Amino acid sequence: MYLSPVATYDVIIIGGGLAGLTAAIHLRKEHHRILLLEKETYPHHKVCGEYLSNEVVPYLHHLGIELPTNIEINTLEFSTQKGRSLQLSLPLGAIGISRYALDNCLYKRATSLGVDLVFCSAESIEYKDDIFTVKNNLDQEYKATFVIGGFGKRSNLDKMLRRDFISKKSPWLGVKAHYQWNNFPDNLVGLHSFEGGYGGLSKTETGAVNFCYLVTYNSFQKKHNISEFNDLVVAQNPYLGTFLKEATMVFEKPLSIAQISFEAKDPVEDHVIMCGDSAGLIHPLCGNGMAMAIHSAKIASELIHAYLKEGLSDRTRLEKEYTIKWYRTFGKRIRTGRRLQKLLMSPKIAELLFSLAILSPGILKSIIKKTHGKPIEV
Repeated sequence: MYLSPVATYDVIIIGGGLAGLTAAIHLRKEHHRILLLEKETYPHHKVCGEYLSNEVVPYLHHLGIELPTNIEINTLEFSTQKGRSLQLSLPLGAIGISRYALDNCLYKRATSLGVDLVFCSAESIEYKDDIFTVKNNLDQEYKATFVIGGFGKRSNLDKMLRRDFISKKSPWLGVKAHYQWNNFPDNLVGLHSFEGGYGGLSKTETGAVNFCYLVTYNSFQKKHNISEFNDLVVAQNPYLGTFLKEATMVFEKPLSIAQISFEAKDPVEDHVIMCGDSAGLIHPLCGNGMAMAIHSAKIASELIHAYLKEGLSDRTRLEKEYTIKWYRTFGKRIRTGRRLQKLLMSPKIAELLFSLAILSPGILKSIIKKTHGKPIEV
C-alpha cells in the first residue's frame, strides 16, 4: 500500500508480528487511526516455538479472530540429555499453530478493519513537541501521537534508541523447521535438552511437527553446519535422535536467527511503548512467548485508548502505568525462566531436578504455573 508522503495517525506500530498486529486490531476496533509498518509480506515463517497458551485465546476471540487450528495441547513431555523422560498434564493447556498461519490470520483481520499497512523498514523515530515522526526506507514520513515498538528481538531501531542490551553480545542461536512425523501425538509438547541447548516439539495446524531449538554459539560453532550439529549433538538425546532419524523435514532448509538476547529491556524507550519481544524476551523453554506478546499488546492498547478517548495530556503517567503493569504481569515469569534455563543447561543439576520431579511432580507443575498467566478476562 502507498500512502501520501506525509500522513498523521493516532498510533504508528512498527513491526507486524504478534504484538504489533494485535495492537493494531485492538486499537482499530476502538476507531483510532492506525498505521502498521512491517518489513515482510504475509504469510511467512518465523523462528518460534509455535505453542500458544490458552491464557490469550479468549482475548483473541474477543477481537474477532478465529484461530485456524484444531491442535489442542494438554501434556508436557520432558527429557534430559541422557534420555530420562517424564510426562505431566498442563493445567491451562495451549493450541498448536504456526506463525505462518497465525500472523497471516491477524494480518487479514487488521486490514479488514481498515488498518493502514505499509511493507517497509522503519529507519528512524523522532519525538518532538509531543508528536512522533517516523521515516521509512521508501522516503516516506508519518506522524502520530503514539508509537508502539513491536519490532521483535533485535532491530536497527534498538541501536538508534541506544538501548542498553543491543551493545552486549548474545551467546544464543535459534533454529527451527517443520517435519512430518506420524508418531507424534496432537496433544503433546516436548521439551528436550542436549549439550549446549534445548528444543521443543509440537504439532501445528497442518499436522507438521515444529522443531525449534535454542543453542549456545560455543556449542554450535564446534560443528560445520546445522545438519552436522543435529546429527552429532542434538541426536545424542535419545528422544531427539529417534525424531531426527524417523522424521522428514518439510522445509527446504531450517530457519535460524542469531544474537538472541535475554538481557533486561525497558518497556518504554524515549516515549516509544515496547510490546512483545521488544519489551522483554522469556526463555523458550517456558513456552509462553507468543502469549506474552499478545498480552502486552492488550495492556498497551487499553492504556493508549483511554488516553486518546479522554483527551489526556500526561504522557509520563501513561508510560509509568504501562511499565508498572508490564513488570507486574511478566516480570516474575521472565525471572523464573532465566533461573530455570541456567539450571537446565547444567546436565548434573538437570538430572537432579528430574529425580526430584519424579518423586514430587508438584514441583514441576509449580514451575510451569510461575511461567504462565491466568486466562485473560474480557
